[in-house]
Amino acid sequence: MHEIELIGLDGGNLLGYLAALGTLRVLTVASPEAEVRMSWVEKAWWTPVIHHSGISTGEELITGLELMVTARIAVQPKTKGKKKQAEASSHDLRAKGLTNANRAYTQDHLDSSLADFRKELENEAQAPERREVADFFAALGSDCFAENKNDQPATTKFRAIGAGNNEGFLGFMRTIHLATQAEHLHKTLFLQWDYSDPPPLMRWDPNEYRPHALRADDPAKDRERNNVRGANRLAIEALPLFPTVPAAKRLGTTAFKKDQITWPIWIEPLNLSTVTSLLASKEVQEAERSTMTQRGIVQVFRARRFTEGKYRNFSPARTLL
Repeated sequence: MHEIELIGLDGGNLLGYLAALGTLRVLTVASPEAEVRMSWVEKAWWTPVIHHSGISTGEELITGLELMVTARIAVQPKTKGKKKQAEASSHDLRAKGLTNANRAYTQDHLDSSLADFRKELENEAQAPERREVADFFAALGSDCFAENKNDQPATTKFRAIGAGNNEGFLGFMRTIHLATQAEHLHKTLFLQWDYSDPPPLMRWDPNEYRPHALRADDPAKDRERNNVRGANRLAIEALPLFPTVPAAKRLGTTAFKKDQITWPIWIEPLNLSTVTSLLASKEVQEAERSTMTQRGIVQVFRARRFTEGKYRNFSPARTLL
């Protein structure tokens, strides 16, 4: 097995952790015949290590990810609300660029009625070859509960922005997919983050919380550059590892307890299915030291989701072990 350290990712940062999981999932889905695992090593921070039977270098890893998570036709990002002119229509470019994106977020399914959302999910679940789409739908929301007493599906606790429209949760996923290129992936995985990319972003990084009251200047003035685009793109691919689950009278999300998310760090190489079960483990949520060490878990992080104004944010994580 070849080992590749993703030195740009910090397991104690929720966005970095999700980007690591997204990388593991994409590489696993892209090469079902290969053996793909992930572990963590403690350096300046908890750093993920990819163990792969076929990929031996960082360049090969980026190539494998690029085929899955970048647009097939490059589209210029918006500049102050305007798109640069292209030979083909923007609609054609957008449609072609999204051909390799997960169908669960290529349309605003979270704006659908509960009945329509249920129908979409049932259609995808009946086709084994489209399991990746069904898993993504289950991570985005559920038809078991309505959102805010309306007829739209309740959504995942990872939603930190508006639900389904073009300027919201799914719309931002599409824009991020269309704008991501190989260089963004390289910067995310192998360099120290410089937050030099323009929006949009999914608001999973605690550094994205920039309250005006704690700053000498208006945070609105630096919105043009406060993002790590590749990290957001890879983190989106981790969502199917956190399916939503009906619980009592509300919708729950895997790894969340109320508005707190808890995640483990392990040192033995684990495959995707084992990591998926670990994230849903009650033992991780309770974070008992004796039990964790028996499972090879060396650290557990917990962050809080909170709301200020119209935005949700995630706090810096604290260690539990």
